[in-house]
Amino acid sequence: MSETAFPDPSALPADAPSPGVDPSLDQQAATIGPGGSLAPESDPEAYRRRMERRRDVQQQRVEARDLEKGLVLVFTGEGKGKTTAALGLVLRTLGHGERAAVVQFIKGGWQPGEAKALANFGDALAWHALGEGFTWETQDRERDRELAQAAWQRSLAYLADGQRKLVVLDEANVALKLGYLDLAQVLEGLDCRPPLTHVALTGRGAPPELLARADLVTEMRAVRHPFREQGVKAQAGIEY
Repeated sequence: MSETAFPDPSALPADAPSPGVDPSLDQQAATIGPGGSLAPESDPEAYRRRMERRRDVQQQRVEARDLEKGLVLVFTGEGKGKTTAALGLVLRTLGHGERAAVVQFIKGGWQPGEAKALANFGDALAWHALGEGFTWETQDRERDRELAQAAWQRSLAYLADGQRKLVVLDEANVALKLGYLDLAQVLEGLDCRPPLTHVALTGRGAPPELLARADLVTEMRAVRHPFREQGVKAQAGIEY
């Protein structure tokens, strides 16, 4: 299933720099570079001085950024890894002793490996697979819409729960794309979060309005995929 072209990042509204953040520091860091074989110096002492400057600039960049807030993170695009990225955040959150919730739209009918593994965290993680599969499997548009709306109501409860540090809305972008969720209700729901609650939305075809609302947007680009080019089936541990 193809999706519309991902918008040019330059077309998205940019946030104004926070007070105290000097944009020139970012340019200095880029000019100095990351080091390694990319640095032009052959003399070890000259290289050390370059990296010393890079360390000082980086320290200034980090110290200038002291804002903490609940983030809206969007993982979209046609490439593989969107859900995987979001679940990596779940693992990090749980590792810090915080609580998280995962609500899966569209997906259902099977238990993926990550759900089995993360079940070891007990009540710290709430996991709900509330779909019944892909559209070509369910073949019932109204039923799919009802399930998506029920999943959204469950999501709202977690978004408003200050005890959940992270809420993952898996394949919510697809539910939006298919018309099962209304963009306005999703944007409104994102605003009901406590100030420090993060939310990650995954799936192809994230609408431009959601991208504009997000604090972080990552596009997964499909370069090569074994299912498409080699006829390799979905395998446990890779696809599910």
